[in-house]
Amino acid sequence: YIERVIQLAKLGFKSIEFPEYDTDWNSEAYATVSGQNSNNSIRVTNSFMSAVLNDGDWNLYGRTEKKNAAKEEREPEPMKSIRARDLWDDIGFAAWSSADPGIQFHTTINEWHTASNSGVIKASNPCSEYMFLDDTACNLASLNLVKFYDDDKQEFRIKKFRHASELWTVVLEISVLMAQYPSKEVAQNSYDFRTLGLGYANLGSLLMRQGIPYDSKEAQAITGAVTAIMHMTAYATSAKMAKELGTFEKYEMNKDIMLRVVNNHKRAAYNVPREEYEDLTIYPKGINPKYCPSDLLDAAREDSDKAVELGNKHGFRNAQVTVLAPTGTIGLVMDCDTTGIEPDFALVKFKKLAGGGYFKIMNQSIPPALKKLGYNKEQIKEIERYAKGSGSLKECPVINHESLKAKGFNEELLSKIESLLPSVFEICF
Repeated sequence: YIERVIQLAKLGFKSIEFPEYDTDWNSEAYATVSGQNSNNSIRVTNSFMSAVLNDGDWNLYGRTEKKNAAKEEREPEPMKSIRARDLWDDIGFAAWSSADPGIQFHTTINEWHTASNSGVIKASNPCSEYMFLDDTACNLASLNLVKFYDDDKQEFRIKKFRHASELWTVVLEISVLMAQYPSKEVAQNSYDFRTLGLGYANLGSLLMRQGIPYDSKEAQAITGAVTAIMHMTAYATSAKMAKELGTFEKYEMNKDIMLRVVNNHKRAAYNVPREEYEDLTIYPKGINPKYCPSDLLDAAREDSDKAVELGNKHGFRNAQVTVLAPTGTIGLVMDCDTTGIEPDFALVKFKKLAGGGYFKIMNQSIPPALKKLGYNKEQIKEIERYAKGSGSLKECPVINHESLKAKGFNEELLSKIESLLPSVFEICF
């Protein structure tokens, strides 16, 4: 800066402007910082988790040490050893204070990997829903679960959900051919494995509307069944497409592995004993029939049977068919009150608008959820007003139209204030 000022002075400049940066997300400062919209995850193996449980030590290696050791055919040398629980505590504290890092369980991920003969899964995309080989891509689509729930009949419309899952699997298969890829390697792998990313959003609202607590056993069972219906319908559709168009390029070299993984999914739908799963060290929680509605449970098992049967006959067109993405911003466009698989973090939310002001959003599943729990219309209206606020100063106990008129505010000014209130974050704004 000093050099720049001297040079400008020599050229005859009498003054110089220094840009002032602020922390507003629309500002130039925000745009200059890379990584503002990234998530940071770390991968932990079963051996690390065992060291945590058993209060053992954990070796730390230089970034290239293991690779160099393998080339030289020797044991890698650790830079230092630390207590595994201390590292685990550091990870937990960092996640608590900043929501990063996320945890990816490396061993489990690779035990459910459908194409492990083609390589190991080492990482995910930034939002952490897509787990597959390096240099691959996946087009996503999410279904709004609430659109498949009938509030009046209090039932999940299984037939329509199956149809949507089948239709969107075909759409995503078409998108593999239509998409543009950032590199030759990504394009080649996309054609070789044809991975798809069908998912759903608004699970939290689906459970709310049924009056079911998010962390209950009933919620776990319903979520397992709904996921199995979508997942196995997508795999069955992939098998049907394989019959007509052929399997994905690398299917034969991964055939046994893929069929084992799909069979393990079926076993989870049937909630089989642990010993029946193949090649797993951490066992999934199956769908508990005691807490699952019978229609959802029957559908999940039927779709699992179909996916395995058709897969054995025809193979699969796609190495992967489903993911559960966070669906943050697109959830708003899809009219979702909650995001992917998460519960709602607040019943009333504020979204900052690019043009200024705030957008106040209340979870639209609250009224039907309260109705399901037995509240009447007046009570529901009162609760809504309490949670969201009235967006007006009329009849407020302290600052209201009368008190402001006494301070000299006229009708024109009061009208202007009233028009601005719905887009303000809080009253002092």
